[in-house]
Amino acid sequence: MDEPVDSPPADGNNGSSSSDSSNSGLDRVRDGSVNLSVLNWDQVQRLDAILTGSIPIHGRWSFPTLEMKPRDIVKVVRCRMEERRIHVREVRLNGSAASHVLHEDSGLGWKDLDLIFCADLKGETEFQMVKDIVLDALLDFLPEGVNKEKLTPVTLKEAYVQKMVKVCNDSDRWSLISLSNNRGKNVELKFVDSLRRQFEFSVDSFQIRLDSLLLFYECSEHPMAATFHPTILGESVYGDFPAALDHLRRRLICTRSPEEIRGGGLLKYCHLLVRGFRAACDAEMKLLQRYMCSRFFIDFSDIGEQRRKLESYLQNHFVGLEDRKYDYLATLYEVVQESTVCLMGHERRQTLSLISSLALRVLAEQNAIPNAANVTCFYQPAPYVADGNFSNYYVAQVQPVYSCPPSPSQHYHPHHAVYQHATWLPCN
Repeated sequence: MDEPVDSPPADGNNGSSSSDSSNSGLDRVRDGSVNLSVLNWDQVQRLDAILTGSIPIHGRWSFPTLEMKPRDIVKVVRCRMEERRIHVREVRLNGSAASHVLHEDSGLGWKDLDLIFCADLKGETEFQMVKDIVLDALLDFLPEGVNKEKLTPVTLKEAYVQKMVKVCNDSDRWSLISLSNNRGKNVELKFVDSLRRQFEFSVDSFQIRLDSLLLFYECSEHPMAATFHPTILGESVYGDFPAALDHLRRRLICTRSPEEIRGGGLLKYCHLLVRGFRAACDAEMKLLQRYMCSRFFIDFSDIGEQRRKLESYLQNHFVGLEDRKYDYLATLYEVVQESTVCLMGHERRQTLSLISSLALRVLAEQNAIPNAANVTCFYQPAPYVADGNFSNYYVAQVQPVYSCPPSPSQHYHPHHAVYQHATWLPCN
């Protein structure tokens, strides 16, 4: 990852301690604006609350829950990486947690805790070491009385790891280990040597450099205060920190080159729309929607892959917001229907039918299928039970999409937002 240099404090920031010489300058983006800003005291307090708060890592089956503070898991993993001679250049907080630190009332809250270890990963040996280090570190957080000798790395992986990803090519060299939390706040440890594309939209482009705060935890004998706290830098890898923060505050959607993003950013884009965000420029976003859809169908060309991706997204991103799933699928349907130009007619209809069937399933789960006279539910015959593409629900006739305001008692509303959402999806 590039090392940005030089940043004046943002207005209202309290730089109560000076930056070291490595932060004497800032990378500047093409238009001359800076991509770094110093966190103010309120932001520092929110960051401290996240790093020192306890997050449960839930074990599968009868495995006990691990209670870990982010600052502790960072310390344990980093120390063991250095012991194994894997140099960690710095540690950063990324994603929705970083956005929450910079602006508390974004309408997104924070979900996963994304921690980035910027490290030297030259080959398969280093990737395997990192995996072993994380799994071994989990032993430190087991409750007292647990017999650790019988817990192998394979057992720990099956019990506590939700997913593992490794990417190693000419432009991207990184791995991800996600630790499970049943309430949707997974602890995601990302180990990055190089990563070409580090954001989807400007509002999720923030990274906060943690090294100065982590050093303060280790060295200071006094608690932090408004007049006594380390200088902490926030960065927007979108490139323009003031613009990205303004987008976050005003709930604007802005990106560039979505064809560079795996999946095109399509699913995240529709999620932002449902959560009350709007396009910074409607005309430009209509054009970018085509690139989003094209890249999504390049990466997920098979209908089975599309189903698995959508089901996974719904499961992981709507914990506690199940009543928003239908709105999300209705929005996705409209975007795909309007902006997909890369598929043949039958492929397009197949994808739209998939989205419709998922929407009906969501309504059935909520016991809220509208206009039941137009829905015929067929019993699923035994020969098709094992077929993942067989839908439990079949809509007897094509229905237009009607809009009406959501019920205040059933739907989540971000502040100052009024929604129109589809109550029905057409299905072929």
